Amino acid sequence: MGPGYLILAILIMGVSWLVGNTLKRKFEHYSKLQLQNNMSGREIAEKMLADHGIFDVKVISTEGRLTDHYNPADKTVNLSEAVYNQRNAAAAAVAAHECGHAVQHAQAYSMLQLRSKLVPVVSVASGMIQWILIAGILMIKTFPELLLVGIVAFALTTLFTVITLPVEYDASNRALAWLENKQMLTRREHDGAKDALKWAARTYVVAAVGSIATLLYYISVYAGNRR
Repeated sequence: MGPGYLILAILIMGVSWLVGNTLKRKFEHYSKLQLQNNMSGREIAEKMLADHGIFDVKVISTEGRLTDHYNPADKTVNLSEAVYNQRNAAAAAVAAHECGHAVQHAQAYSMLQLRSKLVPVVSVASGMIQWILIAGILMIKTFPELLLVGIVAFALTTLFTVITLPVEYDASNRALAWLENKQMLTRREHDGAKDALKWAARTYVVAAVGSIATLLYYISVYAGNRR
């Protein structure tokens, strides 16, 4: 592993820590900004779904923190207990964002459909990739094809992280547009929700950049051995 890659890896880890820490602080801050409409995350989600004519998606509470997600398989918007029950700008942002994914699903948003098709493949590949890549590097002189297999598998996970970017940004844009058009929040509350979602989206950017950098490293190792 060359010094250039090590420096890049450390840089990416540093940026990832910075973004993650900032995101945590932002959500803690906006969790204290109570909504004037006094609506909970659940109520925000249910209204957004109804306003988009979506009545076959349930909003449910899920245990844990940062466990919020939309499940297209059973059509459920899963909100963490804090988001489900609380009535603040952070909860409104998260609830509306997850409903943004439900709207994407209902409207057959192409990037979401593509990401969904990759989920089974990535789920299987992700459990084996690291071991294949390590073994591929150790055996690169005798069995370079093994590293190539690992690179192809890792490329699929990298593609998944890249496709995730437009999906997440689009869901946030849909959420913010609805919150503003329906005048669900005050200007201050809306600015807080927008800021929170902006930092949440940046975690996906860092993940994608890190995955691309790692993929390029393994490709350079394989290409260097072929010379």
